[in-house]
Amino acid sequence: MHTAYITHPSYLRHDMGAWHPESPQRLRAIDDRLHAAHLFDFLAHHEARAATREELLRVHDAAYVDAVEAASPREGHHALDPDTSMNPHTLEAAWHAAGGAAMAVDLVMRGEVASAFVACRPPGHHATRDQAMGFCIFNNVAVAAAHALAAHRLARVAIVDFDVHHGNGTEAIFTDEPRVMLCSTFQHPFYPHCGADTVSTHIVNVPLPAGTTGLAYREAFSARVLPQLEAFRPQLLLCSAGFDGHREDDMAQFGLVEADYTWITEQVMDVAARHAERRIVSVLEGGYDLSALGRSVAAHVKALAGL
Repeated sequence: MHTAYITHPSYLRHDMGAWHPESPQRLRAIDDRLHAAHLFDFLAHHEARAATREELLRVHDAAYVDAVEAASPREGHHALDPDTSMNPHTLEAAWHAAGGAAMAVDLVMRGEVASAFVACRPPGHHATRDQAMGFCIFNNVAVAAAHALAAHRLARVAIVDFDVHHGNGTEAIFTDEPRVMLCSTFQHPFYPHCGADTVSTHIVNVPLPAGTTGLAYREAFSARVLPQLEAFRPQLLLCSAGFDGHREDDMAQFGLVEADYTWITEQVMDVAARHAERRIVSVLEGGYDLSALGRSVAAHVKALAGL
């Protein structure tokens, strides 16, 4: 069964300025690398749909959604926070990023594909119920998880967030929702400067120091994430797939390489095979060195597709 590759033209039109690391070039780098690695033609290609308002309101306050819509500029840029701004195309991209994640859940849950990768912008895991931050506007993976619970009546959904930054928005959204387990590995202390002190049975935070190598990361993941996932027995696995922990990415100070992202993917796939009928949805988060991002996503998608 194929792996779906979901994207949308609006993702390339969202642009926060030539200086901004979260740029349209990220998706072009991924596309180029998938072609160069001869993976592109093995994927089932889908154009993302827009999220419905109902889907957004499962994880965001109505006043916040209204405020984002009202902030959309007719020209130029409008800042939502110091790191996050909107141009005239951002609103469409944000709606389709969240919708693409929900659409991926539908495809996987209907058995049309075994897994899916959503190559979307803007990313989402820092967005809280009522606040944009860290390049994120709507929390795409949270929309996907809530959609799985509501539309597909799942009882246990797990999110594995391997971005180098803590998935603070996802944690805030699901802190009182035990049907969703969040496992977030991240550099600490580092932006967004939280997560290390969380005490919860279903929020599993793994803060790691700057300089963490692939070996150290794998040891921590094996000891602190995998047993929790096994005990939870998720019916669907979601990934907040950030690749900014790569050693060539100067956004942070981890030392991961492509083989580590392959390994992470394989571990998640093993859990999905035992508990979730192999169902995995992966949603793009960070990754800002273009070459490293393209190579890392290719390694991740190749493992997802079993190629």
